Amino acid sequence: MMELTRKGEYAIRGIVYLASRPMDQVCLLSDIAAAVEVPPTFLAKIFQQFSKIGLVKSYRGTGGGFIIGRDPEKITLLEVVEAVEGPIVPNRCAIREGECPRDASCTIHPVWLNVQKQVRSILKKVTLRDLAANTTSLPT
Repeated sequence: MMELTRKGEYAIRGIVYLASRPMDQVCLLSDIAAAVEVPPTFLAKIFQQFSKIGLVKSYRGTGGGFIIGRDPEKITLLEVVEAVEGPIVPNRCAIREGECPRDASCTIHPVWLNVQKQVRSILKKVTLRDLAANTTSLPT
């Protein structure tokens, strides 16, 4: 069963919050964590990871915090999920071609590949702008 981990859920909550803010508004980690009900230390680790790949930008010192790293229209849910969870794989045989010695003869292998393709396709169509536009009255 494919399931988003707590880390993945927290990552989505945090980055959608940032995407709902003006792109130049620096947000304190503690404010983000409180707004999306995520432990600050956990969110800090996630945002460090996001910062390394450009999904968020971090600023240190007085007035420091985080802003979204790119236009929310250009960041997909797939990119966010795979940044924290790794590749979407419904079964180990879908990790990469040749991973399973039976993938050429297994009748279920094409089904797993199709599941993987469909899930990735759905997540790729959803942008952070889409998700941020659907948030309800977030505090400023």
